[in-house]
Amino acid sequence: MVRPLAHYFIFLYHDSHTFSLPMVDNMVKENIRQETAQIFPTLVQLRRQIHKNPELGFEEQKTSALVARTLRSLGLRVQAGIAKTGVVGMLEGRKKSPVVALRADMDALPIHEQNKIPYRSSLQGKMHACGHDAHTAIALGAAMLLSSMKDQLDGSVKFIFEPCEEKSPSGAAELIKRGVLANPKVGAIFGMHVFARAEVGRVGFRAGPMMAASDELYITIKGKGGHGAFPHLSVDALVVAAEVVLALQKVISRQVNPFSPHVLTIGKIEGGTAPNIIPNEVKITGTLRSMDEKWRKQARKSIVRMIKGVTSASGASFELEIKEAGPVLVNDERLTKFAEDVCKDYLGPRNVFTVEPVMGGEPFAYYLQKVPGTFFRLGIANRRKGIVHDLHTPRFNIDEEALKVGAGFFAYLAHEYLSSAPRLVRDL
Repeated sequence: MVRPLAHYFIFLYHDSHTFSLPMVDNMVKENIRQETAQIFPTLVQLRRQIHKNPELGFEEQKTSALVARTLRSLGLRVQAGIAKTGVVGMLEGRKKSPVVALRADMDALPIHEQNKIPYRSSLQGKMHACGHDAHTAIALGAAMLLSSMKDQLDGSVKFIFEPCEEKSPSGAAELIKRGVLANPKVGAIFGMHVFARAEVGRVGFRAGPMMAASDELYITIKGKGGHGAFPHLSVDALVVAAEVVLALQKVISRQVNPFSPHVLTIGKIEGGTAPNIIPNEVKITGTLRSMDEKWRKQARKSIVRMIKGVTSASGASFELEIKEAGPVLVNDERLTKFAEDVCKDYLGPRNVFTVEPVMGGEPFAYYLQKVPGTFFRLGIANRRKGIVHDLHTPRFNIDEEALKVGAGFFAYLAHEYLSSAPRLVRDL
């Protein structure tokens, strides 16, 4: 286990906008590395157990039970059943405050796994195709590491295991409603996601806007059904739906600044029963993604106006539901720089890179609206092993060395934040 160490911090001041990483006794870092190597087989076992038994959003009964049981065995104070299946573990150091939170998500996806591996999903049509099994194992690993050195922690660590990340309403929003960031109040939060486009051992950061706000569109076009041979006696909901799909693209191509990233995708059209029957109604579902909250609100109005114009011109009507699936994910500038510096110290500068912003959504954004923090990418690819498939595909897998990298860095980041918090709080 990690032994208590005496370590010293020297802050280097530059200007009012930047700060440097404190210089820490390297024994803390090396002991975390050694301890991580020792627990690595346990992390692999945990990840494979979760992978083999995937559970969809708000159904994570076995996973949350495993998480709670593991945290309790480490001596953490545990709350289970928050937002149905969420789990929170509290680790107090030699001081109770400040408090830093580490977040992991637990749910799987409705995908049938095609990997030929001993620990492949045991359930038809369910798979950990987004790496949440790895996230959970990594956060549990960080809890193991930090609990063994709690007498060295200048504060407390709150471990948040989030249900239902993959669909709306998200587990993050529900956890926040139930006070997961309070009692005690969280001062900063860090989260990660596995990244199939980076080799294992590499970690990517980006300050500021990193992932898009996401809205789900549910449209019903209502016409007048009839015989396919007599379209003049009907209002063809399928034709109107086709016009709506094309018209909605103008919201992006003609109403948005071309230098502002936005996406509107229609992912599903459902209607009709036979070749010679004009249906009464057609359902359309899609997603709107935006990096600009102000334009996001305008886009919703434009969508309503566009659908109303097309349907009224054709004598049809419509119903529209827009579900908010998450805000823009905006990483705190200074905490991102801090986490990046800590990562360079832990893994070496060559293993740290800048990630590009993406139009994917991420409920971690809800936490960042309330608490400063940062969300980063953890490389998991290994071409030599054939681990090259992307997220949300039936062949997705990870190089499990990433568990070692992620757990060690997560623990080191929490330790360094608590050691540096007085300086960081003054700068935030």
